Amino acid sequence: MAVAELAFSANDLAKVRFAISPMWEVAPSFRLLASDTAHPVHRPWIEQARPRVLAAGLDRGWLAELIGPSGYVPDFLTPAPVQPAPAPAAEWDAILASPADRVRQDLDHLARHQGHLGPRLSSLHAAPSARLAKLVQEIRKYWELALAPYWARIRAVLDADVFHRARTVAEHGTGHLFNGLHTSVSWDGDALTLVRRKRGMSRQSAGAGLLLIPSAFTGPGLRTRVRPPDPPQLAYPARGVGRLWETRPAIGTRALAPVLGRSRALLLTELETPASTTELAHRTGLSPAGVSQCLTALRDAGLVSAHRVGRWVLYARTAAAETLLDASSV
Repeated sequence: MAVAELAFSANDLAKVRFAISPMWEVAPSFRLLASDTAHPVHRPWIEQARPRVLAAGLDRGWLAELIGPSGYVPDFLTPAPVQPAPAPAAEWDAILASPADRVRQDLDHLARHQGHLGPRLSSLHAAPSARLAKLVQEIRKYWELALAPYWARIRAVLDADVFHRARTVAEHGTGHLFNGLHTSVSWDGDALTLVRRKRGMSRQSAGAGLLLIPSAFTGPGLRTRVRPPDPPQLAYPARGVGRLWETRPAIGTRALAPVLGRSRALLLTELETPASTTELAHRTGLSPAGVSQCLTALRDAGLVSAHRVGRWVLYARTAAAETLLDASSV
């Protein structure tokens, strides 16, 4: 069984930090949509997102060539987050700024895993600067179709994980944090040991510190990225993912109706999953015009967001709406 160790100096321990990264969700979620295997946790999301992704032809594009059923994903797709929670656009800009030689190195490594590069990746290898814009354009479309409408809910789970881990450090120390991350990770006082990692993680091949990234779609194993001078990145399954798609109790609707009005409270509850105006009208019995009017009011209040890609406009609850519903269900 392959084992890798990452040594820590006092300086490395001082540079351990958390980050929430949109791009760390793109590859594992895309891989999940492309798989025929039923998933016990993410099935509700798959049933909604997959038809949109297929209709947009993303199963035959750049991401389909870059992200295989398993194994290596090119490192340039997951640039090291500079901020604790960068916006998706910031990470796309970092991908666009990837040095050409690094892109080619990653694609060469991918070719060794896959046996060859497809036509799009061959053109990317030949001219990274000219082709990265097309790749990022497709990533944007995938994000808007598959992840943006759900991001408030996903982000809440990731934020809760970071809060829990930070409290663990405060109460029990960094060693307890490392030992509780995953069954394949252990800490012995000056080194982090990762079981089942094929390549080494020496400080000579990794930057200083460690970047810990909770993920909703990574799992059941870990994913790592080692590319100096960036700190090594360790993406692990976030706590609470099993409850990510659970339906909220209906008590929130009854409590909010006197405040928001019955129709707006009903629509907010129906947005347990993102939906279009037509879908909401069909499910609630309200007229499309009435639904549109209520959604505009909810959007102006910061409780609903709209996500347009092509002919789709999906409405989703914001983090503020999730907090409001949580409070009303107590």
